[in-house]
Amino acid sequence: MADQFIVVDKLRDTLRESLGKDDKRQEDISRPDVLTRIESVIQTIVISVSEGEAPVLRVMNRSSWDNVRFHESVGLVQKTDVPVRTLRCDCPSSATRFALTLKLLSVIYKLVQSDSYATKRDIYYNDPQLFGSRTTLDSILDDISCMLKVPRRSLHVCATSKGFISGDLCYLEEDGTKVDCSSSSTAVPVSSNVNGIRNIVSAAKFILIVEKDATFQRLLDDAFCTRLSPCIIITGKGVPDVNSRLMVRKLWDTLNIPVFALVDADPYGIEIMCIYKYGSRSLAFEAHSLTVPSVLWLGLLPSDIQRYRIPEETLIPFSQADESKINSLRTRDYISCQPAWEREIETMQRLKQKAEIQCLASIAPHFLTRVYLPNKLRYGGWI
Repeated sequence: MADQFIVVDKLRDTLRESLGKDDKRQEDISRPDVLTRIESVIQTIVISVSEGEAPVLRVMNRSSWDNVRFHESVGLVQKTDVPVRTLRCDCPSSATRFALTLKLLSVIYKLVQSDSYATKRDIYYNDPQLFGSRTTLDSILDDISCMLKVPRRSLHVCATSKGFISGDLCYLEEDGTKVDCSSSSTAVPVSSNVNGIRNIVSAAKFILIVEKDATFQRLLDDAFCTRLSPCIIITGKGVPDVNSRLMVRKLWDTLNIPVFALVDADPYGIEIMCIYKYGSRSLAFEAHSLTVPSVLWLGLLPSDIQRYRIPEETLIPFSQADESKINSLRTRDYISCQPAWEREIETMQRLKQKAEIQCLASIAPHFLTRVYLPNKLRYGGWI
């Protein structure tokens, strides 16, 4: 098996040679600078009140595709001339949002000032009736981050991670705790403070992003990280949380090794892979910290359905939602700039069928870990 990584190593060398000035993380903002930016917002409100005017807050519209543009070496980035939404304290439709934004700004100010941290869960359950839902809290936090032009990690509000990681990787948490991810049977939760991770040590040849937790657990059960050692596998358990995306970016920045994606051959699997690779519309303002444009599609490719003669009974017919999603994907610049991806999506749309990674087990129980993935990595079966 000495030659199993020859093609992967060549890819690694090519990626390292192509690293450019755009492959950089967004710089952290100092605590005094964060405080100054919050004070500036509050000062504007105070001035409005002193002049007898109803104070307003202006937040970016993060929900429209019209407000983002595609940058090939970064991903989806926010345009400079994004329209803003005005939150007025004297308008019934926005007064609640205005008040909640001020409340959260107050909490953040105290956290940054005292150099302490809180989780979003802590903030929410301190007064759940105030925010109404954790989704509302998440949205307002993103609005504040975008408004202040401050990365979320600099606001001293942490999110509990839902992702897991395993493989040839050791590092230190910010508090000095040593984390060893090398156990072949169990995974380690992704850190809630990825930015504080230091002393990363790994001899991994590649990183494999796994869409689903069930597939991730299957890889663990089949000792995938031992069979194809050294490597790292990570899952965000579906649509990835920010910490999982930060972790993939941190590993890419540190190790500069190939990053592959293993997702279902369906429109939603492709979109999840694109979130890791190119980012999301709502967090386009943080693209430099969250995206890894070098991510490659390892599987499950729609063309693999015919190539491996996956049994018809394991395939799932397209729904109307699938058709709408795939039509949406085909209009996006980051798909149209990749002919190989376009061909695969066209194949999926022509077949009008989708396949989950688990369908490979219909060929043989261990086909995924002992045949499919090893051969893909040995012979360069990615796009």
